[in-house]
This record gives sequence, C-alpha cells and structure tokens, in this order.
Amino acid sequence: MSRFSAHIDGIALWSPTLPGWAAARSALRGEAPPADPPLPIPAPSQLPPAERRRAPQTVALSLAAAHEAVAACGHDPAQLLAVFASAHGDLPVIDELCRTLVHTPTLVSPTRFLHSIHNAPAGFWSMLTRNGQANTSVSGAAHSFAHGLLEALVQCEAEQRPVLYVAYDTAAVGALTHTTRSQGALAVALVLAPQAGSATSARLDWQLSPGAGDPPATRSPAAQTLSHNAMAPALPLFEALAEEQAARLRWPLSAHQSLDLLIAP
Repeated sequence: MSRFSAHIDGIALWSPTLPGWAAARSALRGEAPPADPPLPIPAPSQLPPAERRRAPQTVALSLAAAHEAVAACGHDPAQLLAVFASAHGDLPVIDELCRTLVHTPTLVSPTRFLHSIHNAPAGFWSMLTRNGQANTSVSGAAHSFAHGLLEALVQCEAEQRPVLYVAYDTAAVGALTHTTRSQGALAVALVLAPQAGSATSARLDWQLSPGAGDPPATRSPAAQTLSHNAMAPALPLFEALAEEQAARLRWPLSAHQSLDLLIAP
C-alpha cells in the first residue's frame, strides 16, 4: 500500500502524574519520577469564571493538551483543522445524567447534557480559539487513538494543511465501572503538518497494512502507571518521541487492518 508522510510541529501530554510535555518527557525517559502527589486537572483559564467552574474533566483535560501543543508550534490556532478522539467521552457527566434520570428526571441539567455530547471538547476549542475551520470528533472503542490519528493524518495529507490532533479519556465512575475499565486521566496532542518547518521535531511515515495484531506495549514505568486509561495506546508513540529515536509502531484499526507508523526524529 502507499506510504505517506506528516511532520510533528507540536507535542503535548497531560495527566495528573505527567503534567505537561516537559515533565512527561523527562519521566518517560527515566530522568525524573512522575508527579507525587498527582496534580489536579487545570481549569481552562480562557473560559469565563462561571463556565470555568462548570467545565467537565474532558474539556479541561483536552484543552490543556491542545493549548500546549499549539503554543509549542507557533501555528495560528484559528487556522488549524482539528481532530478530537475519545473512547468513552465524559464518563463522570454521563454517570451524573443517568443517576438524575433515575431519581429526579425533571431536574436534568441542559448544561450537563451539553457537556455529555462527544464533540463538546472540540466545540469548546473552536469557540475559545475563534476557529471556524472543520473539526472532527472520533470514537472507536479500544482503537480510538489509532482511528483518531489516522483521521488526522488523512486530513493533513488530503488538505495539505496543519491539523491539531487531541486524544483524551478520563476514569469511569459509579455504575459505569462495571462496563468500562478506564482509570485515571490522560490527554495527548500533536500538531501535524504536511511539510517540515522550523518547529518540526519528527517525521511520521505511515501506511495502512492488512491484518490486526496487538497494539504496541509501553516500556517505561511512567507510562505503565497510565496503562489502565482508555487512551493508553497513545503512550508508546510519546515514549518514542521523548526518546528522540527512530521507531516503528503498529496499531490495529479492526480485525483486518492496522495503522503502520515509522517515526524519524
């Protein structure tokens, strides 16, 4: 199959134990321990105070990663295409809505319903950055990171424009813990560009391959502490980027096809 290329101009990773790419990079390289105690997810400072207080975890988490990645690359956020991916959406908000529907159905909050929609983080990003470009929200269960990354790579190649890719998931709570195993909070972000520039840190050569197989495994103790989050399949890519070494990674997209990635620093 054909092989294509994209360039990484911005990188971000945020979790309570790896709060930002600088801290994550050091921890993934084994140069520093994860944050202890874990830090709270930062409230989106760009929102008005009332909205900031109500912002759910997914919005705060994804915006923390998105803003860090864009700040690192220098691209105008208002001009970026954007792809957001999450396996489960905002599980705490969904649990809250379900409990309200069971006990006091007439008190369902329209605001909380808005926060439960899968593309809520993408919508907040568009409004805060005054971005009128197309954005896409992706969910693919256990393959969500790979499907979102493929969507961002395809848009970058097809449109020949920079694309922001943000992938995030939080912990299941309440009754959802019986059906959904995600734990902790993790968001990652990349700004992908069709051509190398002054901010480029790595090149991604990619293609679709037949067959599935297992997703790549994490190697560092810091990454393994996040292995129970639904977005943990992203971590091997960020380990490779932290180590600044060439690597080949492959993620299943389905039972019949995989995303094959070569990383060149």
